[in-house]
Order: sequence, then C-alpha cells, then structure tokens
Amino acid sequence: MLVLTRKIGASVVLGNTIRITVLELSHGVVRLGFEAPPDVSIYRDEIHREIARSNQAAMENATSEGNR
Repeated sequence: MLVLTRKIGASVVLGNTIRITVLELSHGVVRLGFEAPPDVSIYRDEIHREIARSNQAAMENATSEGNR
C-alpha cells in the first residue's frame, strides 16, 4: 500500500486519467474529490464490496440453475 500525506487542495493522479483531490479535513474526516472519465466507476469501499457479493451470489445461482 502506498501511503501519502497531502495538504488541502493537493491531488494524486492514478494512471493518466484519474485525479483525486483533498478538498477538506474536518474533525478527522477527509473530503475527497474525484475526476475520472465517464466510463470509470467510482464506489465507496462498502458499496463495492456489496456489489461484489451480489455478483458472486448471482453467479452461484446461475451455476446451480445450470446444473439442474
């Protein structure tokens, strides 16, 4: 894991197309801004995990139905 220290207004660039900017720090909470092409999905980690669980369940269901 890469760990960086950034000040408010500072950015990090991923690849050539995704920019993450520190917008605000308040009471231990960081507010980030994301700039990315429209075809790049950006999810909070907990949402991404839920999508992955749902996709896995759908694949398992499709596999079990195919074995009938």
